[in-house]
Amino acid sequence: MDITVSLRMIVDVALAMALGGAIGLEREIKDRPAGFRTHMLVAGASALLVCVGQIVLADSRFNTGDGVTMDPLRMVEAVVAGVAFIGAGTIFAQRAQGAVVGITTAASLLMVAIIGVSIGFRYYAIAIGASALTLVVLVVLQWMERRLPMRSTQDGGENSDGTHPT
Repeated sequence: MDITVSLRMIVDVALAMALGGAIGLEREIKDRPAGFRTHMLVAGASALLVCVGQIVLADSRFNTGDGVTMDPLRMVEAVVAGVAFIGAGTIFAQRAQGAVVGITTAASLLMVAIIGVSIGFRYYAIAIGASALTLVVLVVLQWMERRLPMRSTQDGGENSDGTHPT
């Protein structure tokens, strides 16, 4: 394998980690269950998985002559399955308060995983745009929600502390 391919992979993983880190920093500042490092690692691992999958297909050691092909959705499935496990760990039920917390953080972990997948497939503009949109949702929309009159929690809205009722 050419060293430039390896270096390009490392740059892609670094970019994914930077984008995931930007989103993770917002979660870290709000003291959520998964923060800066977790978001960076999820985005980087997602990008790396996709990059390695593509390189393995091009590696002659693994080409059996059967016309080995890759279904790109299998890589995405592997990422989503891994992130689902991590995301589930960030969601906590607080029975005494009748609320579920951590759903937004779990969703942000899923987003950074798919941002990492986008980087791994070299869809840089999509990844950067999705990162910006995610930050808008996490920062700007929360700021707007705080300025709107309180919604009833029976409407499926959030409690005043940002938790979701069960």
